[in-house]
Amino acid sequence: MPVRPDDLFDVRALLTDEERAVQEAVARFTDTRVVPAIGDAFDAGRFPREWIPELAELGLLGASLPVRDGGAGLGAVSYGLICQELERGDSGLRSFVSVQSSLCMYPIHAYGSDQQRQRWLPEMAAGRVIGCFGLSEAQGGSDPAAMTTRAVREGDGWRLSGAKMWITNGSIAGLAIIWAHTDDGVRGFLVETDSAGFSAHEISHKMSLRASVTSGLFLENVFVPEQMRLPEAAGLKAPLSCLNQARYGIAWGAIGAAVACLREALAYAGERILFGRPLAATQSAQIKLADMARRNFHRPATGLAARPLEGGRYAAAGTDLAGKVE
Repeated sequence: MPVRPDDLFDVRALLTDEERAVQEAVARFTDTRVVPAIGDAFDAGRFPREWIPELAELGLLGASLPVRDGGAGLGAVSYGLICQELERGDSGLRSFVSVQSSLCMYPIHAYGSDQQRQRWLPEMAAGRVIGCFGLSEAQGGSDPAAMTTRAVREGDGWRLSGAKMWITNGSIAGLAIIWAHTDDGVRGFLVETDSAGFSAHEISHKMSLRASVTSGLFLENVFVPEQMRLPEAAGLKAPLSCLNQARYGIAWGAIGAAVACLREALAYAGERILFGRPLAATQSAQIKLADMARRNFHRPATGLAARPLEGGRYAAAGTDLAGKVE
């Protein structure tokens, strides 16, 4: 069997039949729908919303959540392969799926009430409700403890005031997962984006992730009923656990981006004729291409990080390592 330059370790042979089927289905979508059109979307700075129903039909939104919660019940490796193949097409598309699945559907599944799960998760899995995750703020950045958004008790609900920044899906979301300080610590709230006092402003003229929606969220005394608070989310552990879920998918996404780069480089080096021979025939180019293939060591490292998830254990250190291996 010939060696695949983008899979020197033949990790594909370690996949189950289900995992291979998932990868092949998403790869077909990426090759036939995403790759031919994403360049124009990137240039225009537009997220292709017309793909959302197709992503939902493929079962990619909340794919790793239980079927009873609207998910596909897939394992961690299958979810990673989804992220890998989507990012092979574009990072913005993978980001959309990651946010919808890991940062919006997951906290409702993990920290929400039965009523919240029944109300929102099937709609989100079907792509009829888009979510966004409001944690980062302009001053605090990646330090969630420094956020200034506040939630104050009022009658049978809460008043939320503050601002969130760099929020993926913010301007197209119908539901925002907002994290805020209360007198009892950090709490999570489900905020419908048509609520009075809530607004989202899209960030334009970006240099990267142009085919992704990035926004600022602004809450001016927004009233949120008590039944829209995530009852099991207490303290920073809750939002940080959501970030860990998302980072796992990001690690797999980096593999997809690396594979796309390697394939493009191999194709170009084979077609570019220089001094009467292909560029790929020169030793200097071969060394660089071989080094690119070597760097796909991310594949087995990320796979190893996924296996503990299959057994119900979460290897945060392994996921972190998978995101850092050269």
